[in-house]
Amino acid sequence: MALSVFDLFKIGIGPSSSHTVGPMIAAARFARKLPDTVTKVTCTLYGSLGATGIGHGTDKAVILGLMGEDPAHVDPIEADDAVARVRKNQRLALATAAGTSPIDFTPATDIVLVGRTELPGHPNGMTFVAWQGTDQLLAETYYSVGGGFVVNAEDADKEVAPTHSLPYPFTTGAQLLEICEATGMSIAEVALENELAMRTRADISSGLADIWQVMEECVCNGYTREGILPGGLNVLRRAPGMHASLKAESSGTDPLRAMDWITLYALAVNEENAGGGRVVTAPTNGAAGIIPAVMHYCRDFLPDFGPAAVEKFLLTAGAIGMIFKTMASISGAEVGCQGEVGSACSMAAAGLAAVLGGTPQQVENAAEIAMEHNLGLTCDPIGGLVQIPCIERNAIAAIKAVAAARTAMRGDGSHMVSLDDVITTMRETGRDMQAKYKETALGGLAVHVGLGVNVVEC
Repeated sequence: MALSVFDLFKIGIGPSSSHTVGPMIAAARFARKLPDTVTKVTCTLYGSLGATGIGHGTDKAVILGLMGEDPAHVDPIEADDAVARVRKNQRLALATAAGTSPIDFTPATDIVLVGRTELPGHPNGMTFVAWQGTDQLLAETYYSVGGGFVVNAEDADKEVAPTHSLPYPFTTGAQLLEICEATGMSIAEVALENELAMRTRADISSGLADIWQVMEECVCNGYTREGILPGGLNVLRRAPGMHASLKAESSGTDPLRAMDWITLYALAVNEENAGGGRVVTAPTNGAAGIIPAVMHYCRDFLPDFGPAAVEKFLLTAGAIGMIFKTMASISGAEVGCQGEVGSACSMAAAGLAAVLGGTPQQVENAAEIAMEHNLGLTCDPIGGLVQIPCIERNAIAAIKAVAAARTAMRGDGSHMVSLDDVITTMRETGRDMQAKYKETALGGLAVHVGLGVNVVEC
């Protein structure tokens, strides 16, 4: 499959791209295959989906998907009301191939959580079964493989044929640098040429502008919405208070003041994500605050961060994200948080280096530095919620991305460890990592912080 920048940056809702966005897409895809004679639908969530599904809103996502909602357009507030009605009335308007078909649906029994059993294709597996009376009509298994990507069970181990012929295909950092050297193009220009094989220039510009607009709106929403995040941890939204404090201060002479704003931007996004708000997967929801935070830093602390610079940043970051996706994984359930926050930090560092005028070699170096210092990062969310340590982790990684880019810009692009070396190491580290550290809430902070919140699992 030819990856696009728009595969890495998707507009959706929180709290998780793999546990919310992906299951919603899978449920809708399954429902559209059904006739209107269906009387019952069940969904079994396996592995990480079963272990942390309640905390990640997977049950809610399944309900919305079966009703035909899609992550890019569903209204977060209306979605909560719709799910509440299904729970209360135990009826669901199934969005079948023939139209809406009301069926009985009891979420407590028709969505089954099996967190300690993994299906063979990926830790994020789910099986849907449709019935007509006592007769089984259709059963299908899907995998949510990170960043909102969904594959059918039969396609999980297959090499998917490219849907577009790209002028400059690449799957590794080395290949990308070779293309840049041979053509004299920047990484953003290479990515743009490949995008032009899939859509018009006008569509690319408007699509990237939409992504940036949603990021800006998300940050604004995040520092204006006060209160406690849902889920039982009683985590206070800190972005509003931090924003008020920073606005009240004079600019002064603190040379590190920009760091506080970067922290604010990231907290704002990830608090919105944790609250089920609208975000951009970048490349996942769990790491959604890093790239917007660094882009807001560019907007507020660098000159001339206009539409052209926004495109350069996103195209560059997207190109790096494609390499992570093809060489390794961006799924916390597969390789730990190094695949989510680590890849986002790397993408953000690359985007910033490009905006700062870096050569392809310096951009690749920035991406490598950022990822190298996220190796081994575990995914151990307390209570299965995308709150602790996820929200703060985005803020720290955003600052780390800026440091990586600035470090790379002080050099000439030459370095001993390549981006490909680091991504390969990340993939192998993820394979060696115990499952309890990969988005199951069965290890790490999830079991050592005494907050009295347990993973919900059947």
